[in-house]
Amino acid sequence: MSTDYVGYGYAALIASGGAIGYLKARSTPSLAAGLLFGGLAGFGAYQISNDPKNIWVSLATSGALTAVMGKRFYGSRKLMPAGLIAGASLLMVGKLTLTLLQKPHESG
Repeated sequence: MSTDYVGYGYAALIASGGAIGYLKARSTPSLAAGLLFGGLAGFGAYQISNDPKNIWVSLATSGALTAVMGKRFYGSRKLMPAGLIAGASLLMVGKLTLTLLQKPHESG
């Protein structure tokens, strides 16, 4: 069993981004979305840590954030926070897709 450190770091980035949005702008929706998606990303990292092929929660979470925050970044052209989260989410989608496409290792 290997720990998905990248997934846990991504989850922490999402959750902390929501908390920072709340502290700076008193945005309750930012806090709620950050904690929800950060929690889902953390749960996905936990699942991957237990079974490296169980990527579906992480893939759905990072895919949704890529779409939502990518659209926000496209409209605002502001790197923080939309561009950062969209970029990190797109990298996670790529990482998870590569994991899915890897051939299984033969034992024996």
